[in-house]
Amino acid sequence: MADTYLAIMLQSLKKKEKVLDEIIRLNDLQKKELTELSTPVDDFDKTVEDKSACIDQLNQLDSGFEKLYAQVEEELKGNKEQYADIIKEMQQRIRSITDKSIMIQAQEARNKDLMMQKFTTVKKHAKDVRANSKAITGYYKTMTHSGYMESRYMDGKK
Repeated sequence: MADTYLAIMLQSLKKKEKVLDEIIRLNDLQKKELTELSTPVDDFDKTVEDKSACIDQLNQLDSGFEKLYAQVEEELKGNKEQYADIIKEMQQRIRSITDKSIMIQAQEARNKDLMMQKFTTVKKHAKDVRANSKAITGYYKTMTHSGYMESRYMDGKK
């Protein structure tokens, strides 16, 4: 019974590594979308949704792993020698997961900075557009309300 649970736990760790790899890929894609001016907002939104789905999957994997571990914890502690190989493999997977998690945190921090820069740029651009629009509107109002002047002769005679 414990062997089956341990195999499932190991499989869960492998799936978690794959999901983390996908998040790393999506973070790189997000960086590209934030740095390229021509990227449509819909593409960025799709990337965020995909990352959200990956995070939900990670939460499910973590929850399942913890439940399984709670069921085999006593057996593992009592028979460490018997399960040494699988414990060692699980520890290696957990180290790999930790390394990938650290990499993701760094990517997230970088992407957050890029997003703040992009928002600042977009905000400045919107402000400039409003200012230009206001100036143009003012010009047209001035020109249309400048009043009608009678035509006059150059010498001032009527």
